Amino acid sequence: MTVDERAARQVAEQARETRWQRPSFGKELFLGHFRIDLIHPHPSGTAEDRERGEAFLEKLRKFTESHIDNTVIERDAQIPDDVLKGLKDLGAFGMKIKPEYGGIGLTQVYYNKALMLVGSASPALGAMLSAHQSIGVPQPVAMFGSPEQKAEFLPRCAKGEITAFLLTEPDVGSDPARLGTTAVADGDDYVLNGVKLWTTNGVVADLLVVMAQVPDRGITAFVVEADAEGITVENRNAFMGLRGLENGVTRFHNVRVPKKNVIGKEGAGLKIALATLNTGRLSLPALCAGSAKWCLKIAREWSTERIQWGLPVGKHEAISGKIAYIAATAYALEAVLDLSSELADAGSHDIRIEAALAKLYASEKAWLVADELVQVRGGRGYETAESQAARGERGIAAEQVLRDLRINRIFEGSTEIMHLLIAREAVDAHLSVAGDIIDPDADRQKKMKAAAKAGGFYAKWLPTLVVGKGQSPAGYTEFGPLAKHLRFVERSARKLARQTFYAMSRWQGKMERKQRFLSRIVDIGAELFAISAACVRAAQDENPNSRLLADAFAKQARIRVDELFEKLWKNTDDSDQVLAKQVMDGDFTWLEEGVLDASIPGRWIADSTHRAASVPNVHRPTPR
Repeated sequence: MTVDERAARQVAEQARETRWQRPSFGKELFLGHFRIDLIHPHPSGTAEDRERGEAFLEKLRKFTESHIDNTVIERDAQIPDDVLKGLKDLGAFGMKIKPEYGGIGLTQVYYNKALMLVGSASPALGAMLSAHQSIGVPQPVAMFGSPEQKAEFLPRCAKGEITAFLLTEPDVGSDPARLGTTAVADGDDYVLNGVKLWTTNGVVADLLVVMAQVPDRGITAFVVEADAEGITVENRNAFMGLRGLENGVTRFHNVRVPKKNVIGKEGAGLKIALATLNTGRLSLPALCAGSAKWCLKIAREWSTERIQWGLPVGKHEAISGKIAYIAATAYALEAVLDLSSELADAGSHDIRIEAALAKLYASEKAWLVADELVQVRGGRGYETAESQAARGERGIAAEQVLRDLRINRIFEGSTEIMHLLIAREAVDAHLSVAGDIIDPDADRQKKMKAAAKAGGFYAKWLPTLVVGKGQSPAGYTEFGPLAKHLRFVERSARKLARQTFYAMSRWQGKMERKQRFLSRIVDIGAELFAISAACVRAAQDENPNSRLLADAFAKQARIRVDELFEKLWKNTDDSDQVLAKQVMDGDFTWLEEGVLDASIPGRWIADSTHRAASVPNVHRPTPR
């Protein structure tokens, strides 16, 4: 399908939630307003929620310790049926589903704790549970489904019928305007045709959420029975990591789906997908935070045990710096996760920016943490756990964690897409008032009207960026030694807003093409959010060591913020773009000479023509 750039942007823009009906710490931060009152003290749930959560975690811990063997899953590239059956009996596939539908009814906070626990035992299993409940059938049906749909599908999900979310296609990633799967109305049904790629859980799923184009109506969400006639799982995909992941290619050929299975209404599919991800994205930070905590444990134990040049390696500065980074980052990732999750549970905040920042930040930092662990472990970090065990040493799967974590920078919105998504929300206020000023199709009268509106907005907003509490030595003194970091956040938030305004004034409608600039704006906001979360957590934590960790993290993050501010205007963005164009034009093909390309021959993008399947169905039902 051919879609021009303007049409693609319109589809994405129409799917955005444009209203801000509830307060948002992230939105205010990018506007230069450090609203710490929105996150401190942050909600902590009810005693009943905690009791239910702790009781389930205790049962889940016993099961994971006694039944889940990561070595077996990694070796066989498959989660054993008895493990899946045990988790179903335990209720793990219904953790977030309300008790009235047969689920456990965990809060987001305790759901995340459960994912951290399972993910530490097997990252592939953590990803399966996450995909099933965070973006699979339970979440969109709970949020947008009719009472009849909730009554029909949620009890099935709670009992352990595995679900998958199907949006991506061979030629469609983050550009849904080009979606090729169609759903054509025919009597009381729709007839689906198309191919979906990277369907996490798709190989073993019982129920699917499928996004398809309804002619003249737009992208629509459907609940589809995975064993319906005409559905073929054509391939079980294999990856760098998460080797037990049941991810496949699913083809639909004249698949009939009842009209009653439409979630929401026709054309609302993309809005539903984005709204689902607002909280669904928090599952990945949970898995990332869990991995960082494990990396800290291994780094500490190994750096104490390993002796080089007469000292434990952890006492050599080259290694101690890595240990400090791992510890401080692990603390911050859990703080960001807990804060975002508590806000999600409270329901009084709009967390679309906070959840997106948590996903972006956790996926990037956890990967760096794992990379540092591999370096700390040296040759053993590159060696598999089975190989270490075979020669008589403790089998530490550092290389596996590095491989498994890498996908989180791509899952549920790549880092690059997350930068653009958050940046769009961050500059929303500016675009709202600038509107017709920067629209090349707007006439003179519209531009004049927009200019007047913008003048009124900026006359009120710009003065708020001049001075603030962060310039007062007495600011945030209730946080004790951490107050200086919060003053830094307040000053930096105002500086960030000023830089964004200057960029909007300079580039106007071309701002959206300055993607590397926008990425740095977002990364600054992410660091400020993480500093805030760490300090707030430490202030509420009775453990005095929390303040030491928060202080260490804030010191490290502040250096990164300063570097990012400098790179906003001192960079090689323009020359890099010129060079990249020359590379793509073939000016440097001579540089590629002297090597062989050992790639397996084939098309760059697989054929997704609407047709019947020509290969066997590898769909594999799991025991119930």
